[in-house]
Amino acid sequence: MSADYKVHGDVAVITMNNPPVNGLGYATRVGLTDGLAQANADAAVKAIVITGAGKAFSGGADIKEFGTPKALAEPNLLSVILAVENSAKPVVAAIHSVAMGGGLELALGCHYRIAAPGTSVALPEVKLGLIPGAGGTQRLPRVLGVEAALNMIVSGEPVKSELLAQIPGQKLFDKMAASPESLAEEALAFAKSVADARPLPLVRDLKAKHPLGDAYFQFARNMVKGMAKNFPAPAKCVDAVEAATKKKFDEGMVYEREIFTALMFTPECRALRHLFVAERAASKIPDVPDDTPKREIKSVAVIGAGTMGGGISMNFLNAGIPVKILEMKQEALDKGLATIRKNYEAQVKKGKLKQDKYDQRMALLSTTLSYDDLKDADLVIEAVFEEMGVKEKVFKELDRVMKPGAILASNTSTLDVNKIASFTKRPQDVVGMHFFSPANVMKLLEVVRGEKTAKDVLATVMVIGKKIKKTSVVSGVCDGFIGNRMIEQYSRQAGFLLDEGATPQQVDRAIEKFGFAMGPFRMGDLAGNDIGWAIRKRRATERADMKYSKTADKLCELGRFGQKTGAGWYDYQAGKRDAIPSELVNKMIEDHRKELGITPRKISDEEIVQRLVFALVNEGAHIVEDGIASRASDIDMVYLTGYGFPMHRGGPMMYADQVGLFNVVQAMKRFQRNPLDDAKFWEPAPLLAKLAAEGKTFS
Repeated sequence: MSADYKVHGDVAVITMNNPPVNGLGYATRVGLTDGLAQANADAAVKAIVITGAGKAFSGGADIKEFGTPKALAEPNLLSVILAVENSAKPVVAAIHSVAMGGGLELALGCHYRIAAPGTSVALPEVKLGLIPGAGGTQRLPRVLGVEAALNMIVSGEPVKSELLAQIPGQKLFDKMAASPESLAEEALAFAKSVADARPLPLVRDLKAKHPLGDAYFQFARNMVKGMAKNFPAPAKCVDAVEAATKKKFDEGMVYEREIFTALMFTPECRALRHLFVAERAASKIPDVPDDTPKREIKSVAVIGAGTMGGGISMNFLNAGIPVKILEMKQEALDKGLATIRKNYEAQVKKGKLKQDKYDQRMALLSTTLSYDDLKDADLVIEAVFEEMGVKEKVFKELDRVMKPGAILASNTSTLDVNKIASFTKRPQDVVGMHFFSPANVMKLLEVVRGEKTAKDVLATVMVIGKKIKKTSVVSGVCDGFIGNRMIEQYSRQAGFLLDEGATPQQVDRAIEKFGFAMGPFRMGDLAGNDIGWAIRKRRATERADMKYSKTADKLCELGRFGQKTGAGWYDYQAGKRDAIPSELVNKMIEDHRKELGITPRKISDEEIVQRLVFALVNEGAHIVEDGIASRASDIDMVYLTGYGFPMHRGGPMMYADQVGLFNVVQAMKRFQRNPLDDAKFWEPAPLLAKLAAEGKTFS
């Protein structure tokens, strides 16, 4: 049973006990209803307290039961809340630490609520593409006021209990405990004080009104529309809360449930639930148990004070970890330091960072021109030029100076981590930590596991990734790892589309309409077209069989490297980032087609999206098959957090599942017949072909 039952004098205490956050799984729900029945049947019991063991009151639904029959089995949460409301004896919710989702809805069903200060209170269902489904949209406006409740429901963000207690006229908390430690004792005393109170107060009997009525809800809809264009749930939150002000309680509950059920089957909800589960799965490494010992990381060294090195350093400074940056020249150090200062000062100016925090972070930062000064660091990350000879010099120096047990990490985005590890006498301590630019902003961290990387090194880096607020995904060693290996195929397709008749603007517009933050050509201009040029030159000797459009090379031969040179696929005005279509580039593409004897054809937006996205899918399937990624959902996490893939589509592999793998394979067979494309690439990866033939999905 996932709920404990104890009687203290004349008060029964039912304690949810389902670690880590007392999720409202089937056993917990049974424990609650059994406990209520037992207390009501015991003449000696005058009142009941419901609370949670450990570090939460309740975090809501039990994610272990997502999508299983147990999630819907009776008693479901609605039945539990009904049992609480119908209790003949007063039920007091003793809320502490975390009260979220179904946990808060359960508390709202109780007759009284006492809360500990510091409790995080939220209805975060909107983040899963849903609305609260057990009365949250109907009860919270009745106790908190319509505006405060709607803000909480639409944002899904947690609010501290003491802030909620200050809202004028709020009826969410009948009492605030003096401290988390005194909550249990104060809850018992409060329960005794209301033991004889009748009638028992019910949140459902309260009224929910907004003084501006329809005008307020129209304003709320306009606000939500601008913020959540690709997601239906936020607008539906407004509809449900409006129903709380206009319908009888039971009718509002039916309406809420109808919306909840309809949203459950939308692709956006499936995508967000997939993301929720995938994010947790990414932190698990199949052969590295959770209890693997971790190395202590008290200080970090960073090699290189450029854009990447500075951004990496800021992550650790933000987490309160001292950083020492190494450069070869004082001038480079000064420049890097000035950029870090400028970034922090901009945050202070915008009110996002307090001055004392800024001072604390800068105090943790030191610099040096000598490798010998890094000897005591627990973790060192190199962020130097992406060339194997340069990496070799750095790692030989690190091998010489770093203390035994220090972790040696490379920020390489494509190079062989095994080869880098071979430059040291301690390959077990070497790992890839591939940050994405700007490193202090982007969420993704690709953790590259070398052949000899020790398990405790891997476990430590995953913990550190969490500490610096990154989404860490483990990749095996291959050219480009997960993200860049796939983006190469995406970029190749973009090039072929230009050869066949599309313009950079059309390709970018189609993929941005699909939901990408940025199309391939705007992305190239931002990153620097010379980076792709260098990779293609390397490919010419390493992979002569890899076919490319020559258009991008011609662009680079003109010195059009992107925003940094004021000209790339687009033209740019000084000091502005607006991409202006370039007549020169469009003429260059036309001339190139004539040289190749290609008659341009009209290409649909649908074809553009399919060729770009399915190129990611096919390469992703190869990556899972090769064991570079442990699971398809890891690839989705890489693309959602590092490459601007639209969140509402759940990542390339999830999107392929939603389209249907049979349909994906059929489209790829069509592309194979295109004489200007790469027929060999469009041969479906064996894993993709197998899943499609069996009617299965990646997930």
